[in-house]
Amino acid sequence: MEIPESVKKIIRTLESSGCSAYAVGGCVRDKMMGIEPHDWDLCTSALPEQVLSALGSHNVIESGLKHGTVTVKVDGQLYEITTFRTDGEYLDNRRPESVTFVTSVEDDLSRRDFTINAMAYNPKDGLIDLFGGMDDISSKTIRCVGDAEKRFEEDALRILRALRFSSRLGFEIEPGTLEAAKKKAYLLKNISAERIASELLMILDGEYAPRVLIDQTEILSVILPEIKAMIGFLQYNPHHIYDVWQHTVKVVEYSPHGKVYRLAALMHDIGKPDCFTRDEKGIGHFHGHPELSAEMAVKIMKRLKLDNNTISEVREIILYHDRRPPADKKGVRKFISGVGKDRYLSILRLKRADAKAQNPAMLEDKLHYIDELERICEELTENGEEFSLRTLKINGKDLISIGISEGRQIGTVLHYLLDLVVEGTVENDHEVLMQEAKKYAATHN
Repeated sequence: MEIPESVKKIIRTLESSGCSAYAVGGCVRDKMMGIEPHDWDLCTSALPEQVLSALGSHNVIESGLKHGTVTVKVDGQLYEITTFRTDGEYLDNRRPESVTFVTSVEDDLSRRDFTINAMAYNPKDGLIDLFGGMDDISSKTIRCVGDAEKRFEEDALRILRALRFSSRLGFEIEPGTLEAAKKKAYLLKNISAERIASELLMILDGEYAPRVLIDQTEILSVILPEIKAMIGFLQYNPHHIYDVWQHTVKVVEYSPHGKVYRLAALMHDIGKPDCFTRDEKGIGHFHGHPELSAEMAVKIMKRLKLDNNTISEVREIILYHDRRPPADKKGVRKFISGVGKDRYLSILRLKRADAKAQNPAMLEDKLHYIDELERICEELTENGEEFSLRTLKINGKDLISIGISEGRQIGTVLHYLLDLVVEGTVENDHEVLMQEAKKYAATHN
């Protein structure tokens, strides 16, 4: 197995000091699968102070020493090196209360989560695979090392890691491991929101995310109880051939990769069950579902402690995903002026995925409409006709100069002037807009 020269250098240095050292975990797994690892982790029989001595303390970041981990910088790259260890009691379903350093790589590998992650390698000894990791790679299987229930009780986040590997690699979760994951899924309530969010985002972004979303709702509903109402909820509408959850999973499948797109796809219809009505013909309607879905999405994202920028962007994409502006310059200009060009294009991406996840008999017209909205946006951009408050040839300082000084009134006047420009009533010209502002002020005092 080819490993980076800097990793070989670390291994040689530790071996020359009388210790053993190996590349371990995900980097070995990925390399054996023909995937180039993003980073390389190492394990060693050397105690942390021996690592510091062998590699030079000036090259080492002394973080994680309590658990035997130091970070070393070699050839400009950072590598985590962890002393072989066994774990003490887990009281919080996440981290051991203590660790015991050992000299055996076999003992160290036996504490790891899945067989595909419990392999080690160095040039001298070759591949150390004690638990059938290579067999499970060949059969595309995710299997716990040892007792699955115990592994999940130790660290409940491993349950979501199993789903993440399934989503990323397309592997099936071994039946016993899956049964244990479902049995212990309630322990995910003990895991921090930030850790839950990190794993969820990686699950959503995986190539095989749709399959995981369909197959693992029992586990996912522990961290996202809001999806329970969507599962099996029929829409009774000619535009839809799937229930709300199946439709949602299809939208995720057709959405671009990236956390904002995948989160918006996952939650764009989450409010539908609470908005459902049927008319006299039995047709289902979901009036107000974008607003409720956006509100629910914000609560979920805050619960997961996502950053404010992500929350704001996802909220707005969901809020406007069902808007149908006229496919003409005036309609598109007005839409863009309200949300901005970048957000407008993001909304169209969700609209396109949403359309593909509906009744295919109606798809052609919907895609044609979305194509036209994109084309008009491009044309407006090329012609310099894309308007927003940022592109308006007047600003708050100009309004203050003519006596409009109250903050709320400044905003009102600017939006009034923007509407005039978007509608084509006046030209986006400084002097013209100043005159219109004076007229507005004279008639609204």
